[in-house]
Amino acid sequence: FSFLMTEALLIFSPETSLLRSFSRKVRVRAHWVLQLLALLCALLGLGIITYNKHLNGKGHFVTWHGLTGLVAVLYAGGQCAGGVLLLYPKLMKNWTLAKLKLYHATSGLVGYLLGCASLMLGMCSLWFTTAVTGASWYLAMLCPLLTSLVIMNQVSNAYLYRKRSQH
Repeated sequence: FSFLMTEALLIFSPETSLLRSFSRKVRVRAHWVLQLLALLCALLGLGIITYNKHLNGKGHFVTWHGLTGLVAVLYAGGQCAGGVLLLYPKLMKNWTLAKLKLYHATSGLVGYLLGCASLMLGMCSLWFTTAVTGASWYLAMLCPLLTSLVIMNQVSNAYLYRKRSQH
């Protein structure tokens, strides 16, 4: 989920995208496909862990990780539905395409940060802290933190700073 979502967002980065030489239409379609795959992985993971918890008689969505993960998956589903409006902007007659893109990018950033928060909370679990110790744990925690900073910078540079300077 995290890998696919990160790659889907980095498609629009002029510095890091492997597809930067392709047309915007191709990059949008690749973004759409990767985001859909990320959502499917999240839904599959949610289903598997819920079923496993049910089989073992354990509660789920009782920890911060579980609750944040559930919210992140639901949010990702809503964000994907909102992305469809960008594919068909005529459905939103009173909104400009530029505003739709801005809102989609900023709300997508919120969803990405929510997913990273869930991942980091999972790294604080007893199972993970027992399996991964010492410097490895800190390195593992650093990964979603650094990717969050990269994605925040990309969205800010692409939408927020540019839009402010145009006014």
